[in-house]
Amino acid sequence: MRENWRWYGGYDPISLAEIRQTGAQDIVTALHEIPYGQVWPTDAIAARKAQITEAGFGWTVVESLPVHERIKTGSGDLDPLFANYRQSMANLAENGVKTICYNFMPLLDWTRTDLAAPVTSGATCLRFDAVRMAAFEVHMLGRHEAEAEYSTEVLAKAGAWFQRSTDAERDALLASIMAGLPGAFDRYDVDGLRTVLKTYEGIDRDALRQNYRRFLQEVVPTAEELGMQFCVHPDDPPRDILGLPRIVSNGDDLDWIMAAYDSPSNGVTLCSGSLGANPANDVVAIAEKLADRIHFAHLRNVHKDPDGSFEEAEHLGGDTDMVALIKVLLDAQSKRQAAGEPSFEIPFRPDHGHHMLSDLDRDLIPGYPLIGRMRGLAEIRGVIKGLSHV
Repeated sequence: MRENWRWYGGYDPISLAEIRQTGAQDIVTALHEIPYGQVWPTDAIAARKAQITEAGFGWTVVESLPVHERIKTGSGDLDPLFANYRQSMANLAENGVKTICYNFMPLLDWTRTDLAAPVTSGATCLRFDAVRMAAFEVHMLGRHEAEAEYSTEVLAKAGAWFQRSTDAERDALLASIMAGLPGAFDRYDVDGLRTVLKTYEGIDRDALRQNYRRFLQEVVPTAEELGMQFCVHPDDPPRDILGLPRIVSNGDDLDWIMAAYDSPSNGVTLCSGSLGANPANDVVAIAEKLADRIHFAHLRNVHKDPDGSFEEAEHLGGDTDMVALIKVLLDAQSKRQAAGEPSFEIPFRPDHGHHMLSDLDRDLIPGYPLIGRMRGLAEIRGVIKGLSHV
């Protein structure tokens, strides 16, 4: 398996020189400065690749080439957006970047309520707290239909939290929920979020699936022509949120996606943390079933609570058997190598991580510390080495 590290380019306080010391082989990045729907120019891609290459890394996985919201809602003339997307794909392929990680989550990327929840070691982690999410949806956003989506106990605690919370605490909750959006675009206040949520009125699970099917039909043939691999990232959290349908949350969803356009180029980013946050998901079993379609892997772990809350765990802790999962990936890689596939190595990256030690004094992108991810990478590297010698 090939070690990758996510880097946010000019938005990232962590330098390539620092990442070099982690031992990672490749960089996963994107042109976050380009607004969604616009073409990624060849010269901009080449400049980013030169920067990465000069620092001693490879770049073969882009995360993400974003899907415009109008494609998800199926609104307006989509032909120019699809044409721009395909041109960006061609420009990436021209520069040797041939694996595209993307998601189809409406409006928000990963969503958390706490960006620095304390853990017993003294470090902090990302946390999704069901009580505070319910307080945000019902009391701050005024989405009272959300009351049917939470237990009576959670709703009671949410009301109590809202009543005692300060304006600063409510502002911090909103900022945490918005923090999962990459780059510098589409941060919303409460009124702005209410407004943009209206663009999804009338779009249920089936409608979103049909819009997704069209997206696959428009772009996967181009991926096949260019020798590229498309790999969808699961929903995070893997549940409907803010009244928005989520359609990449479990094994059945992923089976539907693979069948919606049946091609080796249409694959999965196996994110053990996103899938692992759903108590119904057996992450190892999902990986075994989809092994030949896993083009990229995010390896992290979560602890789940009975009320629907969860938080980031240590990479080898948490509720998912990370050793068993890595074995599935290594077995899949071995089969590809035996079949003579030239790019048989599965790229992976240590995803998220605890903020710990000197990282606690740095202003870093939430969930993407240096030391916590380096610890995760070292632990995963050890598991891979151990399993490779069994």
